[in-house]
Amino acid sequence: MKILHIVGARPNFMKMAPIIAALKQRDGVRQVLVHTGQHYDAKMSDVFFQDLGMPDPDVHLGVGSGSHAQQTAKIMLEIEPVLLGEKPDVVVVAGDVNSTIGVALVAAKLGLRIAHVEAGLRSRDWTMPEEINRVLTDRLSDLLFTPSRDGDENLVREGIEKGRIHFVGNVMIDSLRAALPRARQSRIHERLELSKGGYALATLHRPANVDDPAALERLLSALSEVGQEIPVVFPIHPRTRSRLPEGFNARGVKLVEPLGYLDFLALTADARLVMTDSGGIQEETTALGVPCLTLRENTERPITVEVGTNQLVGTDPARVIPAAREVLAGRGKKGRIPELWDGHAAERVAEVLVR
Repeated sequence: MKILHIVGARPNFMKMAPIIAALKQRDGVRQVLVHTGQHYDAKMSDVFFQDLGMPDPDVHLGVGSGSHAQQTAKIMLEIEPVLLGEKPDVVVVAGDVNSTIGVALVAAKLGLRIAHVEAGLRSRDWTMPEEINRVLTDRLSDLLFTPSRDGDENLVREGIEKGRIHFVGNVMIDSLRAALPRARQSRIHERLELSKGGYALATLHRPANVDDPAALERLLSALSEVGQEIPVVFPIHPRTRSRLPEGFNARGVKLVEPLGYLDFLALTADARLVMTDSGGIQEETTALGVPCLTLRENTERPITVEVGTNQLVGTDPARVIPAAREVLAGRGKKGRIPELWDGHAAERVAEVLVR
């Protein structure tokens, strides 16, 4: 049996690494790893392969950056000869990035079976490119692996046959649990002169938040205000850095370069508070029991709000700052670990793929 895995951006790496490891334990399975190169520099890609113990890609497409149309089109052009040459039994895609939908479109038109890891998530916000990618990939997929029960419900509501849907839990939490002991050995706190539990962590990269100068200014203002009460560590995504106001230098906000998985996980685990517009970080903070403020009006991961440590606070400083102060005063949202976020999701994925 030949299984071809697609990765392209850093969230994919955390989802695919444990599946590759679980399938390695199965007899009669040959795996091919293709990196589209959607995230292509060392800080956004190479270091994640190292931190997660992933094998080097068998194929690297090197698509690089560009508009959504340019990037997706290039992925489609470059992946077609690979799929024709490899003739895999299953193509495994993960998440909601352009690599996911680009490869799924080509694989479907070639008549190849597609498995979608992290299926069924919905924000119901069609202004998000990721929402379009999620919905279309689910329509094209033969096997749909959901991380939470709401994913199953969304897919059934959209007319997907129940036999194609498999509730397996969250594979990102497999990566987190496996890596946490090594992350605890990170010297990142020492390097950044931080005391554990004595800082907030912030990330911003969503186009709606960073491409609109007014929205970005509001969020930077909120981070600066929180930074007056507790140091805010802000690993800055290249997209966000290119859009920062010239000369931005807020007291209490520590800008740092993008971090590897282990260093970032170490910072997340010991933060007093996390403020983010990322999807995966909402899940990681819930798994770690760390209060999270999501700087968006919606989330495709409602389980993190319903049972986890996450709160949706939007982008208005008038909401963000009071919510942060509540957490800093010890009144942060308490949560619990969602169903099947137990570190064994990848084993369940492997079982279904082989069966």
